Amino acid sequence: MDELKTELLGLLAPQGQEHLLGFWDALTCPQQQSLAAEIRQIDFGFLQGLCRGGSGGEEIRALADRAVSPPAFRLGEEGNQFSPKAARRKGAEALQAGRIGVILVAGGQGTRLGFDHPKGMFPIGPVSGKSLFQWHAEKILALRRLHGVRLPWYLMTSPATHAETVEFFARHDRFGFPAEDLQMFCQGTMPAVDRTTGKVLLAEPHHVALSPDGHGGMLAAFARSGALADARRRGIEHLFYFQVDNPLVKVCSAEFLGYHLLAGSEFSTQVVRKQEPLERVGNVVQVDGCLRVIEYSDLPDEVAHHRKPDGPLDIWAGSIAVHAMEVAFLERLAASADALPFHLASKKVPYVDSSGQRIEPQKPNAIKFERFIFDLMPAAQPAVLVEVDPAEYFAPLKNASGEKQDTPETVKAQIVALHTRWLRRAGAEVADGVDVEISPLWLLDPAEAARTLARGTRITKPTYFGD
Repeated sequence: MDELKTELLGLLAPQGQEHLLGFWDALTCPQQQSLAAEIRQIDFGFLQGLCRGGSGGEEIRALADRAVSPPAFRLGEEGNQFSPKAARRKGAEALQAGRIGVILVAGGQGTRLGFDHPKGMFPIGPVSGKSLFQWHAEKILALRRLHGVRLPWYLMTSPATHAETVEFFARHDRFGFPAEDLQMFCQGTMPAVDRTTGKVLLAEPHHVALSPDGHGGMLAAFARSGALADARRRGIEHLFYFQVDNPLVKVCSAEFLGYHLLAGSEFSTQVVRKQEPLERVGNVVQVDGCLRVIEYSDLPDEVAHHRKPDGPLDIWAGSIAVHAMEVAFLERLAASADALPFHLASKKVPYVDSSGQRIEPQKPNAIKFERFIFDLMPAAQPAVLVEVDPAEYFAPLKNASGEKQDTPETVKAQIVALHTRWLRRAGAEVADGVDVEISPLWLLDPAEAARTLARGTRITKPTYFGD
């Protein structure tokens, strides 16, 4: 028996994972080296501990039973501690002082969209056909120009999307974004295990079945890649965080950042008011004085349906995965290996069986392990919620054409509706049913539309307003 195989068996046998070497003798030397490297990266004892600990469902349900309505900066409420005007002024000051950076989480693939590429490459512009990546790049470029600052951009990929994302940006000359201010970093992975036996699955005879470790993997990857140190070197004190699939996100919203700063928050998040008790969103609640997110599937129906005496839902706040984070807070949490818990999810994971045959399961066969960035919220001192209007801020691209919502068609319609409102408020005539699209490089602030738009503008055919 060769020395490498003996070494690996010494790691695997005590954990009952020897099956990972089932095809060893048939592998080429490079394949053996690749598999060995993957095995060495796995902490099998830690993995078994996660499996034994279960999903934490009972603990989450106990938290849900104590959940109450969270405090927040609400839309249109005069009782808010700070005014929108004061918040916008504070946020703009921080942007102009170069104290803000941007994190875009873009590790997902467009599988559910029927798009076999990184989701950020999906063409979402209703008139231009621009990709999500270009859509967000133009917003950041427009902010740099508006505030006269460099505004660094940190973009997180995954092992499945990294190479293609890098190539896509290179092919498009980074959409005009300076190379020195754009840093891409790759999130980590976790092995998938058989949900019955706890054995690690093989994706191929020489590859472990690995999956991205969730958007919460940003914390460790941001530090490990050197991006956190880069932010500190630049004097960045706060980071605006968002996910790639929401083209309506107002990147570095001055008002949102202002509330975050005025409140002295370490972790702030945007929320929308739920329309229905059982909406499939993360519910932001207050439990024992701390803000946290409870997934819709873990929120008991009786808690979800509970209403205040005057009618509104008690558990009203739905997370849209847009956050502001203090860099010092991230540094403090990144130093702790268990700052973010792992969540267990039953999924369908293709694998090779003991005969080497590839199996495409028809029902969940495996457990995946993921971390969620919103689990930082209870550790923040304090954390803050800011309510936003979904018509202005939230259009997630999740589902393929033909589904009821969050499809390419519904998202494009939301973009067109928003930009139509901007143009009409500025005095333009926009014919009903006509697609319009506004580049952030042409107009970032809708309040400026009246000064940008030619007087008497009439729009009767699909129109793209570009730089």
